[in-house]
Amino acid sequence: MTVQELIDGKEYEVLNPGEDTGRRIETVFCCDLLSVAMGKAPADCAWVTVMGNMNTLAVAVLTEAACVILAEGTVLDETALKKAGEQGITVLRTEAPVFETAMEIYKML
Repeated sequence: MTVQELIDGKEYEVLNPGEDTGRRIETVFCCDLLSVAMGKAPADCAWVTVMGNMNTLAVAVLTEAACVILAEGTVLDETALKKAGEQGITVLRTEAPVFETAMEIYKML
């Protein structure tokens, strides 16, 4: 599944569409501890987290995540949203819990 296909499913609010929506999502990764995500998030993952800040965006770039999905109603502040746009990072959001979101995406893969 591509990032664009995930967006087209309309299950998630698009906070920033990102630049590479044709990128394939290979797996789902859940983690809210940024230091762990930095070392363990696989490239091309859909990273589901409740950490909606600038550091999350930096880790997403470092780990080459395909997209970030903010769960449980988490939002980005204006500064982080602007940075996501500048960096071309796809950021989506949902009100659903982390586990349910990850399972939903896993089933789509």
